[in-house]
Amino acid sequence: MYSAPATTLIIATYNWVEALHCSLVSVTKQKVLPTEVIIADDGSDHRTRTLITSMRANFPVPIIHVWHEDLGFRKSRILNQAVEQSSGKYVVQVDGDVLLHTSFIRDHLAAAQRGTFIRGTRARLTPAKTNELLLNADNEVNFFSKGVYNRFNAMRLPVLRSLGQRIEMKSRSVRGSNLAFWKDDFIRVNGYNNELNGWGHEDEELAARFINNNIAKKIVKLSAVQYHLHHEELPKSNEAFHREIIQHTLLTKVKRCANGYENLL
Repeated sequence: MYSAPATTLIIATYNWVEALHCSLVSVTKQKVLPTEVIIADDGSDHRTRTLITSMRANFPVPIIHVWHEDLGFRKSRILNQAVEQSSGKYVVQVDGDVLLHTSFIRDHLAAAQRGTFIRGTRARLTPAKTNELLLNADNEVNFFSKGVYNRFNAMRLPVLRSLGQRIEMKSRSVRGSNLAFWKDDFIRVNGYNNELNGWGHEDEELAARFINNNIAKKIVKLSAVQYHLHHEELPKSNEAFHREIIQHTLLTKVKRCANGYENLL
């Protein structure tokens, strides 16, 4: 009989406490809970710590708050720190601006497979629907809800799960908002590249090194559904540099980054 691995849910956040609250409420509704939740906090102010403290007492699993000083966008480094603090053998990673379907963790565990990492998808919410949910985190959202677009990504059909999954050896379109991997695979490639500061493509570059180590990308649709709260796009001043690093990783078949998980100190 299949025994699900101990699973860490990592939620990346930065100074949007209302969205994080909604995300954490959706975790409490999971039909299968993770072993623990780690908040990977890229330097938020005291409001995030206050929220976590207030929710921790009645939360169904331990919440660990991993924080570093706000020295600009350093998501790669704080995610490495979060994985370092994790106890799970399997890691599911999301952003703090998404709401999880009640079967999100269960679906990820059903899709987990050695020799692969998971690339999920996300439906999006309109500004009006986002404001509604931010005001009341207990409100429900589903495939039929008004204010959902990219609606196909909100479709959950367990009986057709196999039709919504495929394997490929390409790093494109990987997003850390709906990503899962085995912790030992993450350590094998030395985690996220700490050289990638600012918005953009740290997830694709990680995926490229997974693939260079023959760890395949498993695309998952029709399950592991999440809903992305609307917000303005972040500045992309370092995107060109990040693309250069991805291209170098792809062309030279880099298997481990030089400055990553094992180089935090």
